[in-house]
Amino acid sequence: MDITSLYYFSELAKDLHMTRTANRLFISQQTLSNHILRLEEYYGTQLFYRKPSLSLTNAGEFVLAFANIVIKEETNLKDILGDIEQQERGVLRFGASSLRSNACLPTVLPKFSKKYPRIEMRITVANSSRLLPMVLNGELDFAVMLKTDPTPKLIFDDLMKDLTYFCIRDDLLRQYYGDQTEAFKERAVHGLDLLDISPRVPLCLLDNHIGREIQGYLDDSSICPTVYATSSDVEVSYSICCNGLAGSFISQMRLARHQGRIPDQVNIFPLSYRGKPIYQYMVLARHRDRYLSHYAKYFLDLLYQLFSETEEQHMGHKAPPHNPARTE
Repeated sequence: MDITSLYYFSELAKDLHMTRTANRLFISQQTLSNHILRLEEYYGTQLFYRKPSLSLTNAGEFVLAFANIVIKEETNLKDILGDIEQQERGVLRFGASSLRSNACLPTVLPKFSKKYPRIEMRITVANSSRLLPMVLNGELDFAVMLKTDPTPKLIFDDLMKDLTYFCIRDDLLRQYYGDQTEAFKERAVHGLDLLDISPRVPLCLLDNHIGREIQGYLDDSSICPTVYATSSDVEVSYSICCNGLAGSFISQMRLARHQGRIPDQVNIFPLSYRGKPIYQYMVLARHRDRYLSHYAKYFLDLLYQLFSETEEQHMGHKAPPHNPARTE
């Protein structure tokens, strides 16, 4: 029995498919099969049922739990010894959604790599529901995700309250508010209640966490909005807004990426519902038993700083009253 065999065993337990796992690990099926047979011979028991499809035996479930602990502790040991020897080699396994990866990594990675150029980054792009079990079972060192219920084995560090904004181009807004547009903008730039958006205003709704929350508020208030489009891609929704086709919803974290490039004619209003700001609560999840090396701590410090600075920015903006509307 060796750690490599345990690692291959744990990876096969994820896929339960010999060919897929071998291809993912860049080894032959025969090599993978030999490692599994070696473990079964060592423990004197069958770890997988081969038919009708690959599945863990009861013994295999116990060995998997043991393998996950051994792999995690071996990773910790490497990091501890690396710190003792002041080595600057290692691996960081980080996870976040596409939106949050794109929002934070372009800022964080150049600074991190400048100080630790020999640290390999392994980045997983997935939504929060997929990231949580990956941190739990040790596949990821940490992940940026939406706040969830407490889990005894995990630590959740608060990162930021990611405020939701409503964006709409000025010419489109004027179609529905006419002479009241400037007064509406003056109020809304400091905070716009979702219920104050006219149901006649065309909207691009989002098929994500923000979108589902907003749809829930609309349903609770018996409001049937005018839906121009629905998209799972925030950038598509933002583009629709900038082209004057519909109003859209966007998070502060994503807006911060566009800072300095937001068209003058696009109004950006902090959004609330019945007077309560609409936030997404973002956290950094990490395992309680995961040792944090000096380079891991530095990476986290960069993340904390970035999210803190982003949260402090006020992104509200109202289009100038006399500028002619134009397509950006």
